[in-house]
Amino acid sequence: MVPRQSFVVGTAQGARLTVTRIAVLGAGGMLGRDITRVLSDWEPVALTRNDLDITDATAVSRGLEGFDVVINCAAYTLVDDAEAHPEIAHAVNAEGPRHIARALRQTNSKLIHISTDYVFDGQATSPYSEDSKTRPLSVYGESKQRGESAVLEENTVNTAIVRTSWLYGEHGSSFPRTILSAGLTHETLDVVDDQAGQPTWTIDVARHIRELVVAGIPSGVFHATNAGTTTWFDFARHLFRLAGWDENRVRRASSSDYIRPAARPSYSVLGHERWVTENLKTPRDWKDALAEAWVDFLGSVVTTDAPR
Repeated sequence: MVPRQSFVVGTAQGARLTVTRIAVLGAGGMLGRDITRVLSDWEPVALTRNDLDITDATAVSRGLEGFDVVINCAAYTLVDDAEAHPEIAHAVNAEGPRHIARALRQTNSKLIHISTDYVFDGQATSPYSEDSKTRPLSVYGESKQRGESAVLEENTVNTAIVRTSWLYGEHGSSFPRTILSAGLTHETLDVVDDQAGQPTWTIDVARHIRELVVAGIPSGVFHATNAGTTTWFDFARHLFRLAGWDENRVRRASSSDYIRPAARPSYSVLGHERWVTENLKTPRDWKDALAEAWVDFLGSVVTTDAPR
């Protein structure tokens, strides 16, 4: 085990970064819990919303004293509810990150800030690069985009933004768990086939964040999604195949069949060029990650009671 008192990591410039304490904000969430797990040998301090309210600037300044690295997973993620409560979304997703970055600037500490594919409009036809122009379609997406701008304004040199999408993990609700649970009780499922993206296991995101820490946290934007492209429809059919079920039970539907308050990007495929330029490991294919996740936890959702 790496001692919590002090460990040294490299940086992209070849310098040495001595780290004594890491904090994970939003540690009670699906991603936060897996980041804490993957970094467990470094004994990160896991802070939930009850431990630290990131909308309180004073609390943030005091609560982050003594940390060399802060990983911010704290966010307001109720995409549809954000349309009715924009002030809450912006307080948590925009001003909260600003408080964090400002506090860390005072101590010259590093920040890894988690963001989302929702900062894009989904009109692209090829993967979004890390420097593609952002154009959010929803209040949630706008609040996350403002959060990105805020952390870079406050602490550009010491901040890495990690965008991800279509997350699933062992803890909390996710598309695979929902589909598999529904498959146990429904003869057929209608799933949209006009939204493309990259199913991404939270453990893989956590592993990439670990690589950033080891590399000394290069500043700038990184896309931490699993590679490849699929639609929700094809993703659901793949899950049915893994479960040994008839994939024809999954029927093709359109987004227009499900009107929701917040618009979703129709194309959420993110490119991974930055990992290459920083000489870091690039994300693996989403099917490979899903196969490991199936053995790790997803397969346990399936029982012999499902319709065949």
